[in-house]
Amino acid sequence: MQKVSIVVPVYNEQDNLHEFYKRITDTMAAEPYDYGLVFIDDGSTDDSALILAELANSDEKVEAYLLSRNYGHQMALTCGLDNADGDVVITMDGDLQHPPEMIPKMLELWADGNEIVQTKRLATEEANVFKRCSSSMYYKIINTMSKVKITPGGSDFRLMDRKAVDAFKRYRERTRFIRGLVNTLGFKVAAIEFVAPPRFAGKSKFSTNKMLHFALDGITAFSNLPLRWAFYIGLICGICSLLILGHVFYVKYVIDDAVPGWATMTASVLFLGGIQLIGIGILGEYIGRIFEEIKHRPLYIISRHIKKQYP
Repeated sequence: MQKVSIVVPVYNEQDNLHEFYKRITDTMAAEPYDYGLVFIDDGSTDDSALILAELANSDEKVEAYLLSRNYGHQMALTCGLDNADGDVVITMDGDLQHPPEMIPKMLELWADGNEIVQTKRLATEEANVFKRCSSSMYYKIINTMSKVKITPGGSDFRLMDRKAVDAFKRYRERTRFIRGLVNTLGFKVAAIEFVAPPRFAGKSKFSTNKMLHFALDGITAFSNLPLRWAFYIGLICGICSLLILGHVFYVKYVIDDAVPGWATMTASVLFLGGIQLIGIGILGEYIGRIFEEIKHRPLYIISRHIKKQYP
């Protein structure tokens, strides 16, 4: 019998875990597959680890990997994909905004020959107008800048065949934007749409600051266009500076009407200085990522693996 591994990263989700476990087991009970639940606790500070230990010790289909600290959602997903042993792997969040009831449809598409099934979030019931607009704009920007097309509204709720998982495991960079990495794999892809319901309990751990970092990682991981833009802006400013210099020479030596003007000089210096700082900042982002990669530190460290033991 083929096995489905369901990978679930967890960070301070103590109020959601029992309900999530119940809905997953109810959904999978009707499916003609063996299955396993692989929870990754990403350094939770609440009772999530204790609940996961309880579930793992009471159900042989559940196992939990406890990371030594908080490594972030993308690293937790990577840990789960590295350790899942199913013929097909489904990744999803444990806050029930990725509905478990969609799994049968995803498995149907896999059985039809699709090696990756990507879900596309049409909307989130509790998302405000700013978040929806900024998300839409972000996907337009990144798809304009990158050769790898990112599915607008794409989420980390997806199905991957064993071949796709094994291919993904060969990618070991530290700056991880898994939505983009999966799109570089190739394989046959199907997409299904869904409306994300509100969280079952608790608040989102994905703050605005984390969202901005995640967005920047996505852009710098798949495009060097910002570096080219910095070059082009510098080139344009250099040409403008030469034109201004020509005007200065004309005023000084041709019409002899030069008047000291600190305002013009200050504006010019501030403008050019700002452009230079922007270029240096963009360059710094890429150099920082090179610095992280060349250290070759482990992507994550597992402090404990919990699985039901038999005498």
